[in-house]
Amino acid sequence: MPSKEKVATPIIGRGEEMRALRALIATVANSQATVLISGESGTGKELIARALHDESDRAGSRFVPVNCAAIPRELVEAELFGHRKGAFTGAVSDRVGRFELAHGGTLFLDEIGDLPLDIQVKLLRVLQERAVDPVGAMKPVEVDVRVVAASHKDLEAEVKAGRFREDLFYRLNVLPLQSPPLRRRVDDIPELAAFHAKRLAPKGRDAIHFSPDMLLAFRSYNWPGNVRELINLVDRFTALFPGQEISLRTVPAAMLPKGLAALRDELFGKIAASNVLTLFPEVPEEARESLSEVGSAAQATADDDNAVQDIIMLAQGLDELPSEGIQLKQRMAEIERNYIAQALELSEGNVSKTAKLLSLQRTTLIEKINKYELRVA
Repeated sequence: MPSKEKVATPIIGRGEEMRALRALIATVANSQATVLISGESGTGKELIARALHDESDRAGSRFVPVNCAAIPRELVEAELFGHRKGAFTGAVSDRVGRFELAHGGTLFLDEIGDLPLDIQVKLLRVLQERAVDPVGAMKPVEVDVRVVAASHKDLEAEVKAGRFREDLFYRLNVLPLQSPPLRRRVDDIPELAAFHAKRLAPKGRDAIHFSPDMLLAFRSYNWPGNVRELINLVDRFTALFPGQEISLRTVPAAMLPKGLAALRDELFGKIAASNVLTLFPEVPEEARESLSEVGSAAQATADDDNAVQDIIMLAQGLDELPSEGIQLKQRMAEIERNYIAQALELSEGNVSKTAKLLSLQRTTLIEKINKYELRVA
């Protein structure tokens, strides 16, 4: 049964787009006109729909969300409009449809672009007549519902392609709202990350927090999954590093989205080769100390790599490079794999003990174990 309680999650963001969006929501919340929310997947279209409901006179009644893409085609009509006992095989009792459930409140039709064309016709009639015809019923049922629809598709393009009814599009698009992608809201990222870190923190535990260098990487990332991707990443870090500071130095590349991991590697490469504070002259003051530390770590890593290469060359009796040359990276990888395997054997497969033997962070060791496909007892 849908909840009548208001959803406490706010629409976060101090940027111009989000301020304008909140102002528009406040302006149109009490209108009875239909709303069409457009935007990419993961941008928070349902959050906007809930805000419209919560700020309206209908807030005391139900907010009923329906994902049109998730309902099997043969069940869409009965799901939306209801059915009567015996209307079809399996209809063993009357069922109230989502429109009737939302009577007096708000019906949110998410992914409306995936609604079958024959149901689009019936939806248009409901919007015009404010009454539904349950499957198998002898007479229509009047409903008082404010409809909010949303789609990640370009519905005007869908109309031109013949996949969405033009009359329904104009009936829905009375009050159009846009849910902006996260890449256009980079100034909101620190607040979003902090809010969801606190929300997702285990009971009685501190929330994770993000170092300025990680937030800088967040601002540079494209976020194809938008806010949903950011929330998933915060959830992952909360599980892996509870209560800790999350920085570029502490998170293994395997725990980052590929695009963000590539950005991190690029950032480390630039920092190791340059003076970090001249490389990023426009970085906020609070981030400069953190980036300086990253620069030192990156330079130390580069220096350590050179030292390791020298040691390996000496240990192999290769103080002079053979005329035929060697595959240095492969040789180094073989030696590293061998030492990790030996350490795992000595510690009887205990990852924490192995990490101490090799003076590695546990997360770094796990990444290398996976890389070399080593077994852990």
